[in-house]
Amino acid sequence: MTDPRALDWPPAPVRTDRLVLRASEARDRAAVIELNASPEVGTYLGGPRPRAELERTLPEVPGRRPGFFVIDLDGTPIGTIMLDPHAEGPGHIRPDLGKTELGYLFLPRAWGFGYATEACAAALDWFAGALPGEAVVLRTQTANQRSMRLAAKLGFIEVERYEDFGAEQWFG
Repeated sequence: MTDPRALDWPPAPVRTDRLVLRASEARDRAAVIELNASPEVGTYLGGPRPRAELERTLPEVPGRRPGFFVIDLDGTPIGTIMLDPHAEGPGHIRPDLGKTELGYLFLPRAWGFGYATEACAAALDWFAGALPGEAVVLRTQTANQRSMRLAAKLGFIEVERYEDFGAEQWFG
């Protein structure tokens, strides 16, 4: 299997019928701060991060790394997708099933329109073309019904449930 960190980055923008997935730019900083400071977005991620901390610590170009896409709708950022080739950090990891984890954040005003399904499917298609045969995993809280429905729409299959961060988690 190819090392996911060997991705040729940044790729050409990935286009869907309504969205553009592209590498991050300096103009995305405000939207990334808004995403991470949002109480609604942070509900199942341990809560929002303090805006002042984000303003102080977020680099000029946020997410400048392989696998990090900004999602544009009509030229305006509405979210981010990460195909994290490291799958490390806190929480339950199963490198035997895949080393690349799909993560996504969308601004609440973009919820309920199918953008997450469209963008994540496009990102997964791009990844399958860039690294054929490389498995992708997904983790979410079972209480996050939107994320659970998205996982099913994208074809993820439950491998296990476990307790972490004080809540039941789903791994697929």
